[in-house]
Amino acid sequence: MKQLILVRHGKSSWEHSVGDKDRPLIERGITDAILVANKLNDLAITVDAVFSSSANRALHTSTIFLRQLYLPTEQLQVTDRLYDFSGDEVLRLIHDLDDQLKNVLIFGHNHAFTHIANLLGNTYIDNVPTSGLVSIQFGEDNWSKVAKGTTVQTIFPKHLR
Repeated sequence: MKQLILVRHGKSSWEHSVGDKDRPLIERGITDAILVANKLNDLAITVDAVFSSSANRALHTSTIFLRQLYLPTEQLQVTDRLYDFSGDEVLRLIHDLDDQLKNVLIFGHNHAFTHIANLLGNTYIDNVPTSGLVSIQFGEDNWSKVAKGTTVQTIFPKHLR
């Protein structure tokens, strides 16, 4: 069995004169990420690997989760493959994961994550919100074969405030 945990980056700022990849989180993005990470921590899921988009807002969100989940920073792998908005490259990354990994946590962007959550999960989600988490389990032993799984958990900040 494989488990994929998708987390959309926290709410970010459009107020700074920086490129898209450099946009920072706003305060609400930080507090929402902490809320969701703490809820995930309560579920006591073992995470085998963590991948993040190279965008600042996704990286910051992933480091918040690492800290709240007590995971070592060495577990984080940063990849431009997750700086994807369509979901095509995200899906390729998922299919390329090492089969020794069971539970994988990835941080990225919409519309890619909403698309992937609906493509691979069995529960329709209109929109994965910022700092939103969707966990999908698959009855496969090979990441390259994951297709349709079971949406086992959604954690959205508005449900925790």
